[in-house]
Amino acid sequence: MSEQADVVVIGGGIAGLITARELGRTGRRVLVLEARNRLGGRVWTDHRLGRDLEIGGTWLHWVQPHVWAEITRYGLAVTRGPRPEVAYWLAGNQVRQGTLDDFMKLIDPGMRRLLADTMRWIPRPDDPLAEPELATIDAFSVQDKLDELELGVDEYHANEAAWIGHFNAPLDEGAFTSALRWTAATAGSWHLMHEASAVFRLASGTQALVKAIVADTRAEIRTGTEVRRIEHDAYGAVVTTATGEQVHARRVVVTLPQNIIGNLDISPALCQEKLAASKEKTASKGVKAWIRVRGPIEPFFAYSSAAHPLSVVRTEYLGDDDAVLVAFGADSSRITPNDIDAVREALRVWRDDLDVIEVTGHDWMSDPYSGETWLMHRPHQLTRYLRAQQQPEGVLHFAGSDYANLWAGFIDGAIESGLRVAREITTQLATSR
Repeated sequence: MSEQADVVVIGGGIAGLITARELGRTGRRVLVLEARNRLGGRVWTDHRLGRDLEIGGTWLHWVQPHVWAEITRYGLAVTRGPRPEVAYWLAGNQVRQGTLDDFMKLIDPGMRRLLADTMRWIPRPDDPLAEPELATIDAFSVQDKLDELELGVDEYHANEAAWIGHFNAPLDEGAFTSALRWTAATAGSWHLMHEASAVFRLASGTQALVKAIVADTRAEIRTGTEVRRIEHDAYGAVVTTATGEQVHARRVVVTLPQNIIGNLDISPALCQEKLAASKEKTASKGVKAWIRVRGPIEPFFAYSSAAHPLSVVRTEYLGDDDAVLVAFGADSSRITPNDIDAVREALRVWRDDLDVIEVTGHDWMSDPYSGETWLMHRPHQLTRYLRAQQQPEGVLHFAGSDYANLWAGFIDGAIESGLRVAREITTQLATSR
């Protein structure tokens, strides 16, 4: 079976849906092919533990311009979890306890020193490669730069834990420039960066955004349709699915994340930079777990260290007789989010009074359609690969949060990239008649 389309979009995540929505408004025939049996990609609201939980991407903020425009467009409500009343953190093997303000005051001097030159290296976060000498700082990991500060034990471990939470990766594998990019996006304020990346979420879940975009597009969308091969030349492309169907298209948009884009059979092959980045993988390789505990409890958050399976835990929902916690670990190979015994043991690092009722999560690292959590580069990847990752190759275009300029790794970045690619294709098709 063979059919025709003006544009085929491979992937029904946020980037692919935004691209399809924008191109559909030009009157083109747009076809979205999504391998999963659901839409949203690495954002996924699912009903578990008695609540609608974000299994993937969650947080957003009004300093993220692209996603906030969509929130305004569709009239979506924003909420947040309860403010923590108690904080736990580690100093070596010692558990410290205090308030949120106590913890923030502890990490503030180290954060300020670590990020003091943020705007020197990333003066325009919307153009992250603008600084000609950026490659010199892109050689360092966060661990490298944190060690240079020679902090005291309490302050060091607190700062280390905070960054592990942000990176979802071991800090010796995460590029320092990734920390700079997030902070530059909030004009150098680490406090605002922390809030923008970890506090506010959609009241009806990310599913509300996905549904709103889908309802607003004229594109045809097919789920459960895995793409296996793309053959392309100067005039168009042939997209072949796992069941052998073929679609002839004038343009193709590929939205696969960095870690798996190299797995797709594309002829002629992608440029060496795209393939090298895919082979190296991103730094982020962590885990996200949802944990239901018996209540009532007072809302809390806790940070540990890279040596522990769960690095960050906090209360996200409070009920009359239960609470739901969200937790993150730096390495998914060290803990399975569905292993209740392992999760119970991990929580005992801070406290042994929590009665864990059930747990859930998703192994994004072994998911064949993602292969990663959220983007955090390794050293050198930003300066070596980003420009090439964003560039079209003939009739092939590339969208996805991994390839955004401003808020890469966030929902905002996915929207930014979808808008960029839709503009590229609209311009090309208008001039190629």
